[in-house]
Amino acid sequence: MASNKKYWQSVEELKGSSVVETLRNNEFVQDIPTDEFLGDKETLETSSTSRRDFLKYVGFTTAAASLAACEGPVRKSIPYVVQPNDIVVGVADWYATTIADGFDFANVLVKTREGRPIQIMPNKEAGGVTSARTQASVLSLYDEKLRLKEPRKGETQISWADADKEIIAKLNELKDANEPVVFLTGTLASPSTEKVIADFITAYPNVKHVVYDAISDSAAADAFEAMYGKRALPDYDFSKAEVIASIGADFLGDWQGGYEKSYADGRRVETGKMSYHVQIESNMSLAGANADKRIVAKPSEQVFALINLYNQVTGGSLPSKATAFDTEVKQLAKDLKKAGSKGVVVTGLNDKNAQLIALAINKALNSEVIDTKAVNLKRQGNDTQVAQLVADIKGGKVKGLITYNVNPLYSLSNAADLAEGIKNLKLSVALSTQDDATANATQYTLPSPHNLESWGDVMAKQGVYGLMQPTIQPLFNTRQVQDVLLKWSGSTVNYYDTLKEFWSTNVLGGASWNQALHDGFFKAENVTVEEEIAFESTADVNAAAVQLVRKANNASGFELNLYSSTALGDGKQANNPWLQELPDPITRASWDNYLTVSMADAKELGFENPVKDNGAIDGNYANVTVNGVTINKIPVIIQPGQAKGSVGLALGYGRTQGLKSEMQVGINAYPFYQNGNNVQYNVSIEKASGWHKFACMQVQSTLAGRHDILREASLKEVNDKKLDPKHTWNKPFMVSYDHQEVEGSKIDLWDEHDRSLGHHFNLSIDLTSCTGCGACVIACHAENNVPVVGKDEMRVGRDMAWLRIDRYYSSTVEDKQHDAKMTLEEFKAQNPNIANQEVERRYTEKVLELSKGDLFDALENPAENPQVAFQPMMCQHCNHAPCETVCPVAATSHGRQGQNQMAYNRCVGTRYCANNCPYRVRRFNWFNYAENNEFDFNMNNEYGKMVLNPDVVVRSRGVMEKCSMCIQMTQATILKAKKEGRAVNKDEFETACSSACSTGAMVFGDINNSEDTVTALKEDKRAFHVLDYIGTKPNVVYQVKVRNTNEA
Repeated sequence: MASNKKYWQSVEELKGSSVVETLRNNEFVQDIPTDEFLGDKETLETSSTSRRDFLKYVGFTTAAASLAACEGPVRKSIPYVVQPNDIVVGVADWYATTIADGFDFANVLVKTREGRPIQIMPNKEAGGVTSARTQASVLSLYDEKLRLKEPRKGETQISWADADKEIIAKLNELKDANEPVVFLTGTLASPSTEKVIADFITAYPNVKHVVYDAISDSAAADAFEAMYGKRALPDYDFSKAEVIASIGADFLGDWQGGYEKSYADGRRVETGKMSYHVQIESNMSLAGANADKRIVAKPSEQVFALINLYNQVTGGSLPSKATAFDTEVKQLAKDLKKAGSKGVVVTGLNDKNAQLIALAINKALNSEVIDTKAVNLKRQGNDTQVAQLVADIKGGKVKGLITYNVNPLYSLSNAADLAEGIKNLKLSVALSTQDDATANATQYTLPSPHNLESWGDVMAKQGVYGLMQPTIQPLFNTRQVQDVLLKWSGSTVNYYDTLKEFWSTNVLGGASWNQALHDGFFKAENVTVEEEIAFESTADVNAAAVQLVRKANNASGFELNLYSSTALGDGKQANNPWLQELPDPITRASWDNYLTVSMADAKELGFENPVKDNGAIDGNYANVTVNGVTINKIPVIIQPGQAKGSVGLALGYGRTQGLKSEMQVGINAYPFYQNGNNVQYNVSIEKASGWHKFACMQVQSTLAGRHDILREASLKEVNDKKLDPKHTWNKPFMVSYDHQEVEGSKIDLWDEHDRSLGHHFNLSIDLTSCTGCGACVIACHAENNVPVVGKDEMRVGRDMAWLRIDRYYSSTVEDKQHDAKMTLEEFKAQNPNIANQEVERRYTEKVLELSKGDLFDALENPAENPQVAFQPMMCQHCNHAPCETVCPVAATSHGRQGQNQMAYNRCVGTRYCANNCPYRVRRFNWFNYAENNEFDFNMNNEYGKMVLNPDVVVRSRGVMEKCSMCIQMTQATILKAKKEGRAVNKDEFETACSSACSTGAMVFGDINNSEDTVTALKEDKRAFHVLDYIGTKPNVVYQVKVRNTNEA
């Protein structure tokens, strides 16, 4: 790949902002508030204290502080009188279960301590994949603010017995009068629950079950039904793909549940093969950021690209329109035809006609990547039925409504119509875990348990079952929805017995229930799927194209793309501080949603994102109107890679009912989500007054212009055995030493130590497999009791995350050399005594300097369509750590197993270690974040504290902290092996981040064990260390990011 790449993290950095340059040179984003520690300025100026007295007092107070630091807070414990048989104090128990909340579905393992769930990990035996939200859902279990605790009628608490009696009576009245009642749920994907609902409808024939997904794939399900006769979604195995064409589908995000694992499996560089991924989109998404080729297109242009692709692949002549990237589409069609059954096309346009055309292309390719038999059941919402329901309730046709874990009064675009109709219903009941807007509008509100308190089953893919089991006794007076329906149906059997009976009869086929419960999943061999030939398709792609083109041709003004954020998704977990504080993988902003606009549109509309002196970012507001609906004062972020003429806005924010005031952030974009369509045309935007304050980590963590942080190569280069990586695509940084050019990592200021004894831990991170999803960040929070600091502290760079995922944009410097017109060879000739790599670096800098600080003149449309790379960054656990040598009290030191360790009770908070860390990964506790009302998050209430890991201390004010390489986990593994009288098994060591990584990008292990995977990865030809030329000798090794340029 081109060696003249320029990496940048923000638009302001790209512009060469003087503020950004100042921030680069500052050790801290804010001046040290000396007055706060030493007293007010006037007192200091008038003090007569001599220098000798000052030093004497400093010496005394330092000693006193050191002694005080040795004192731990008093905690009174109450021992078990009779210890439970299934709990061993100090030992974690793990339960296999399934998460299913209607939007996120995952097979997981739940870690419990003393009966408390404290962490969620993917159940990899079941093929489980966890997102950041799945990881964070353990904290939502302890949400004492939002969770419903008791049944109530109106605002009055009521007993379950009274609620049952009154509701059953009303249900019978409505049944006798044959007046319609609707049971409204999200996607359940639960065979046993569907059986319970069917029995409930048998008892009350006037009841109808309607499925509503706040973020819908209804159009895709409708298209699949028209093509294959079953209302479902196709499933995809991207590991089988050679060519992937995605048109607006963020399949590495939330599109139809996410497919990051199979995608990564199809891009294992060590196999010598990678899928070729082309993304056509308007917003910069995770799929687009990871694509080999990204084509920027407005949603209306995506329509024409899809139809043109169909015509090119099939030889058809559907009506369409030429685009500016027709050449790229033609080449993509050639690649797809060449791949044949190994090619696949997906689209995120929630339009039945667009989905039909995508299915037709896959059918023409005879694609093996798409599975139309064992289908995906994660999205079963029906927008047509939901729209009819709202109309019927408003019109008085429906007399009763029972909802389960849906919040339509927040997420429906026409929620006002529903709210008006609910007031006139004869019966309205909300079965919910949360005290949300809908729960507050119904006559009866009945609390449901959290997933981790529940029994259940899930079939997210046909034939593959997951079991859900409780990992804790219910915290509140809740009852499962299945038990509620059974009770109202007149059954005397509870749901647990019903579930076992259903599985015994319909699923297990003689297999063991206990084994299935232990494993958390079961793959049924006796499940048959319908043959496609049994159904005659009613799909008419020509009519579909006509309708698509008509809509796209009528598009004017801006085009809006509504999407779900990696953090909040559909908004169910909006009261979860871990998710609110998780930076967006693309914009790096947290605690907000915003309108993303292109640089060109921002210039025309007058939008700016100025960087403040403390590193914070501000933004203008916009008033946005969609089909007569206006939302005022939406904050604006200028997004590189955004298609001109389009804007983006995340759903899931702006909730208020039941949330803490700190969590009531962002704009509710659901009023724009009309007819369940994620694309809206004819959008008008105008600039509004005022400035919005963002908590954005783009600038604060900039690495001061240091080089050799990221390395990239093409698949062709990596596969070329004639190329020596150390002289081509993975060149080490060279320095001049004793008048010779040597590798920077070979220069050492300290003597080496023998590290061959015992264990020596390393972490390998594959930049090719890392999609930037953020699951590892949340896993680290959960395992290590990382505090939440809130928007204001995040804004000034005081975040506490031990692990961050840096996002880098890259653009290529043009060959033209502005004023000097000097070639690289000429520059080398003028500087014969400089090492090759250094002279190339200086040459690139000289080219950029000639543009007088504005990099736009030196780069090829840098903000229009940059490439993106993600790099997880944590403490590198350097064998020669610069932080260790400057600590005056030896609070940070190096362990024999390679971990850079912190002794919190020794730390006096000088922050010298943070000054001397080249990776900017150390975090300082400016405040006590626990038991501090100014930080009213999970560490400040009795329920929230239940999620804390007792193996990791909660740090106090004035203490430095950082990644520990999960030393508590490595020690537990060593102890377990010792107790069992054996050596530690291959790859048995894990950290929280490596366990949570679904793509296998993070691999942890012992390099003194030759069998551990990380041992080979450390010596792989793609391996490199960040900033290794400064001699830190890191124990974190990265693998060069590889892109398939379709040349291999």
